Amino acid sequence: HGAGPGVLGLCRNRAPHPGQLNPKVSAFQRREVSCNRASLRGRLRELRQYLHVLREGQRFTSVPAPLGSPPRPRALSEREPILDPSVHQHLDRKINFVAGVIHPWRVSAFERLLWRACRGYLVASFVEMPEPMEDPATGESITWVIFLISYWGEQIGQKIRKISDCFHCHVYPYPESEASRADTMSGLHSQIQDLSVVLEETEQYLAQVLDKVVLALPTWRVQVQKMKAIYLVLNQCSFDVTEKCLIAEVWCPVRDLTQVQDALRQGSYKSGSSVECFVQRIPTSESPPTLIRTNKFTAGFQSIVDAYGVASYQEVNPAPYAIITFPFIFAIMFGDVGHGLLMFLFALWMVLYENSPSLRQASNEIWLTFFEGRYLILLMGAFSIYTGFIYNECFSKATVIFPSAWSVATMANHSSWSSAYLATHPSLTLDPNVTGVFQGPYPFGIDPIWSLATNHLNFLNSFKMKMSVVLGIVHMGFGVLLGVFNHVHFQQRHRLVLELLPEMVFLLALFGYLVFLIFYKWVKFSAANSLVAPSILIHFIDMFLFTSNATNRPLYQGQVPVQTVLVVLALASVPVLLLGTPLYLCCRRRALRTGCPVPVAAGEQEPLLEGQEAGNSVNATKEDVESGGHSPDAEHLDFAEIFMHQAIHTIEYCLGCVSNTASYLRLWALSLAHAQLSEVLWTMVMRNGFVRLSYVGGVVLVPVFAAFAVLTVAILLVMEGLSAFLHALRLHWVEFQNKFYVGAGYKLCPFAFAPDAWE
Repeated sequence: HGAGPGVLGLCRNRAPHPGQLNPKVSAFQRREVSCNRASLRGRLRELRQYLHVLREGQRFTSVPAPLGSPPRPRALSEREPILDPSVHQHLDRKINFVAGVIHPWRVSAFERLLWRACRGYLVASFVEMPEPMEDPATGESITWVIFLISYWGEQIGQKIRKISDCFHCHVYPYPESEASRADTMSGLHSQIQDLSVVLEETEQYLAQVLDKVVLALPTWRVQVQKMKAIYLVLNQCSFDVTEKCLIAEVWCPVRDLTQVQDALRQGSYKSGSSVECFVQRIPTSESPPTLIRTNKFTAGFQSIVDAYGVASYQEVNPAPYAIITFPFIFAIMFGDVGHGLLMFLFALWMVLYENSPSLRQASNEIWLTFFEGRYLILLMGAFSIYTGFIYNECFSKATVIFPSAWSVATMANHSSWSSAYLATHPSLTLDPNVTGVFQGPYPFGIDPIWSLATNHLNFLNSFKMKMSVVLGIVHMGFGVLLGVFNHVHFQQRHRLVLELLPEMVFLLALFGYLVFLIFYKWVKFSAANSLVAPSILIHFIDMFLFTSNATNRPLYQGQVPVQTVLVVLALASVPVLLLGTPLYLCCRRRALRTGCPVPVAAGEQEPLLEGQEAGNSVNATKEDVESGGHSPDAEHLDFAEIFMHQAIHTIEYCLGCVSNTASYLRLWALSLAHAQLSEVLWTMVMRNGFVRLSYVGGVVLVPVFAAFAVLTVAILLVMEGLSAFLHALRLHWVEFQNKFYVGAGYKLCPFAFAPDAWE
């Protein structure tokens, strides 16, 4: 995961457009049609309001009947004409009108202000519009209020118009004569009809335009997203002195540096720029980001490691080793041929149809989690099948692949079991010391006869517990050895002697010796002398107490002195691990300050003196350059920090070796729990379907099998599988990666168009 810094000079002269919109339907055409429709709607609304104003005003200012006609009864009503004919004949002043519409919320304030400003020299009438209309400001449908104001005098008219403007009233011209009003209303009717026809045609044309826009909309969305992403990155660049070029300080993988240079060269050529873009590598003291290239197979395993912490720059990546160790540790806790086969087939189905859009674009987050880890689930199922054959368990039942190595007939002939003996003893004991009863180990896995034994739990517990300890210590030792690559690569060879060696001595002297005792006891003792075999647990306890137990015979001659030496070596490695690195670094720093030569391991980097330049960087501040990166108390603080860090590491490692070894016993516990749950599910559910062998039993077997299948998937596959997955995750994060992996880096996030946004 190598990466290097670089500066990209991007020329601003005639920069190419990030994305050219070239759809079949122009956005300008859609905008123009929408504007025309909005203007037509506004014009039609105004004409309708004007028509309602004239209609309602006609009731207030209508001319009375001729003199020869019979008089109509007079009643006080708002609908009566404002002007009395008898009074109208004696008036010399001209009466003017102001008519329009106003929002219903402003009527009260509008009326009060008119009365106070004009001192009552007006007559105002208000009436609601017969039909609601849209408010152009809010888009809501409201019932406007029509007003008609009659007044005398030009000054009062100016006040009324100003007040109307302040209240955002829509004022319309009001003809004086009734004939003019009738002609205006007739013209409004014709205009409204014409506008309605034009608006309907515009709506139809806009619908056609939008239908075409829908086809081009996904392309537009992708292009706009790309443009926004490009401009977002360009805005993070800085100008040069001449303000004609953009300078970008970026991290670039060394392998891709040539491709970046070619892309910049092609961009300069296509844009027609007079200044060619270039790349220049600059030194920097900043820690580079981490780039780990993955594919669809390794991405799931790398995600597990990254969830713990992103690897530091050029640190050993645990993901390649987790491809094997993670499914295997999971399978130890989930060992069952039937359950592993179901998991394997489910993952195989996802792998075979991984390019299906319905699987990739599902909205269920839980499903997407399973789909992203399909290759991980595939390996977990395959390894579970393997460990299931070792445990000889298929849905909690043993399979007879090879003939059993135990012979009941030989034992019966040797013991001369009678019918009365068999009737009084439901359980029989097979003695492997009898010739012919035990014919040798089973070819692969556990002998199926153990599934019928009453002491099969004692046998499996002993086997799985010791297997968990052995695998756990091997796993931890492998993690400690992986630290060799970090120490050598980062030129810290002194840590090989002062840290790695004491760690391996402490681990192997105590727990490596425990593994040796397990294998030695398996090899030395057989069925003939198994009754006198000593207890490994008691020997291991006596090892720390520097004592021996007379009742527990030794495994080999000279066992006590060997155990004493191993404990002393383990204890002696603790001070070396605690003080070795801090004292070494302190001695080297003092020797460098006094000018004395210091032996340096081959390939190890010399430490920098105070004031010595560590490399120019554009990220270095002025204070860092002036102070040289050191303060007067830097030496004391550095040593205290190194010693504190080493003390924490020593305590964590020594105590962790004990607790982590015990933590691997979860392999035994989870394996036992899975086997017992499988057996309980078979006994309590599936076995009931085989009680009746007649046709009734066949009918009952259908719902029983359905319940067995549902419970198997829900409990044993999903719940137990998730539990085993979490425990395997913990063993990798805490017990394995903690031995060599820091995970203090950060990912390289290069500029890219995410395909999920527009697939």
